[in-house]
Amino acid sequence: MTATPSTNPDPATDGVVHLTAAGVSLVLDLRGPGLPAVLHWGAELGDLPPEELLALDRVATMPEVAGVFGPVPRPGLLAEHGAGWPGTPGLTGHHQGRDWSPLFARESVDVEGGTVRIKAADPTARLGLLLEAELTDSGLLRLRATVRNDHADLPYSLDALLPSLPVPGTATELFDLTGRWCRERSPQRQPFTVGTRMREARRGRTGHDASLLLAAGTEGFGFGSGEVWALHLAWSGNHRLLAERLATGQAVLAAGELLLPGEMVLAPGEQYTSPWVYGSYSGQGLDGVSARFHDHLRERPAHPREPRPVVLNTWEAVYFDHDLAKLTELADLAAEVGVERFVLDDGWFRHRRHDRAGLGDWYVDETVWPKGLHPLVDHVRGLGMEFGLWVEPEMINPDSDLARAHPEWILATGGRRPDDIRSQQVLDLTHTGAYDYILDRLDALVGEYRVGYLKWDHNRDLIDAGHHPGGEPAVHRQTLAVYALMDELRRRHPGLEIETCASGGGRIDLGILERTDRVWASDCIDALERQAINRWTGLLLPPELVGSHVGDDRSHTTSRTHDLAFRAGTALFQHFGVEWDLARKSRAERAELARWVALYKQLRGLLHSGRTVRIDHPDPALWAHGVVAHDRSEAVFALAAVATPVTSLPGLVRLRGLDPDAVYRVRPLPPGDTAPGVDRAHPAWMTPQGVTVRGSVLERVGVQAPNLHPEQLVMVHLTREI
Repeated sequence: MTATPSTNPDPATDGVVHLTAAGVSLVLDLRGPGLPAVLHWGAELGDLPPEELLALDRVATMPEVAGVFGPVPRPGLLAEHGAGWPGTPGLTGHHQGRDWSPLFARESVDVEGGTVRIKAADPTARLGLLLEAELTDSGLLRLRATVRNDHADLPYSLDALLPSLPVPGTATELFDLTGRWCRERSPQRQPFTVGTRMREARRGRTGHDASLLLAAGTEGFGFGSGEVWALHLAWSGNHRLLAERLATGQAVLAAGELLLPGEMVLAPGEQYTSPWVYGSYSGQGLDGVSARFHDHLRERPAHPREPRPVVLNTWEAVYFDHDLAKLTELADLAAEVGVERFVLDDGWFRHRRHDRAGLGDWYVDETVWPKGLHPLVDHVRGLGMEFGLWVEPEMINPDSDLARAHPEWILATGGRRPDDIRSQQVLDLTHTGAYDYILDRLDALVGEYRVGYLKWDHNRDLIDAGHHPGGEPAVHRQTLAVYALMDELRRRHPGLEIETCASGGGRIDLGILERTDRVWASDCIDALERQAINRWTGLLLPPELVGSHVGDDRSHTTSRTHDLAFRAGTALFQHFGVEWDLARKSRAERAELARWVALYKQLRGLLHSGRTVRIDHPDPALWAHGVVAHDRSEAVFALAAVATPVTSLPGLVRLRGLDPDAVYRVRPLPPGDTAPGVDRAHPAWMTPQGVTVRGSVLERVGVQAPNLHPEQLVMVHLTREI
């Protein structure tokens, strides 16, 4: 349902605006002269007249409390210290030490469809403000703020601009994510107590330890149960998210860009607009939160519409050992198993025989490729595959021709150069010369080799990152320059796809996703680790945007060994790929991989359009997840043993999201129908013909999980019979 305002949208007469879409309501109180209060953000309230909406204020107004000196204002879209909010202000800054506590008076309210635009000003502080709130068709609430310096003479030093949304007292638990390289997006949960829970990132990129989502929910909320209110910040640079509960019990979630000292100084007449803050409410747990993000992303005009091609990436197959004969053989074997996109990873450009040299020298290395990449590209295309290329445009090795020619193009705070990290520095794309050089080189490479896909890496945090020659903070401008670079490259080459990779999953957010088509969720493709990484990345992103590859038997990053079925069944649900030296494998192993590739091609229409479902199973040794078609005619689930169960079997698994009145045929899905341990004791449904069961029974009773050894899985296919 499209977001629409209430029956009388004139705030001048109603004093209230009600936006509703996809089961969500936002109610703004506009009766006073200042910024609006949020009377409700959460479950849809129905088509209520203005007087009933305003009753929300009367039934929920806090009484006067002993020891609270003066009324605490109801939370709004931007907390104001000047209005009496004792928590974190939404706007902090000053005119040379003055005007640090603004109080805005509303000038106008514009309601159009599902969007509200509120203009306000503080004539004393000489500041202008614009608040924008939009409820999308999927029920996501988008919010951002713009502050303008109206002082005729003085600059305004902006320290923070943090739009916020209130959450009710029933939200007693906080949930977010952390992580590190090769173990991105690890969940953590804690009570939502009085005080401020602050998550800050000063890495100059989203970060492996980024929260991704900051959620507050009712006690014990899970994937399929409980109410959840969650925020995401669509920004790829430094950022700040907070959850705050006052001593009065009022609570808010807020988010915005983390501005470094002196990074945002507005001259008279200049303005700053915060990144979009996305709010997702669900009455059906975290899966409901995810569904709103997934639907919103899939509604974008630029969202990938074609079937997501099977990828072979050469990194864990050849590393820096680039040899035309070896790579053409790899391409032959890739085509044989059904690969559709061949991506040449690191090592193809000048001086790049290891990771300590060459970044910045974006020319094909003539000593390795005397005829350029054309022989390989032509061979790949002759096999019917697309050609992709790895680049890392934002980085520079000190040991490179570019660094020797232009040391002033390295981000530095002035007077010193930051320590090398991974033998790298950061190229200052806010410098016109550096930006033009990188754009010209990428444009030339994509054009000459008809590159259809760039794996865009980013292997270093922006620490001590300043702009030459003064050393002023450069993270904000660098982030915008990266956005502009990607946008211009795609403008020049329509159809070019870009994968965002930052040492794996270090830059995943809806800011970078506005100009990229895939994320590399982690440099770790160990299937056990990827069970968790893929699960939690899916809180924000639909599976077709998340790259997941089948690697070697022994993991490059963990040294664990896994059967092919576990590796392939783990990667199957995302954007499926291969990162494996196929020449070292037997014909039988390649044939088995080809069966999984064929299954992916058979299922990707369902997997990349349906509703993601993650199961709250009581035994943590068994993880279950799947995808259900929107019309609920078909579903695929994976039952994965991530540890040994305490009991002999992990018990029944309840399969959510099905039509309760429909009858489904439930059967194992080859080649994911066998695993060590299953043959010793398999449930009755695990036969080729399967069993027929009503959807209500599958959700309320479930199916018996088979006897799986740890780090094994089986696939379950459900098709509606009646």
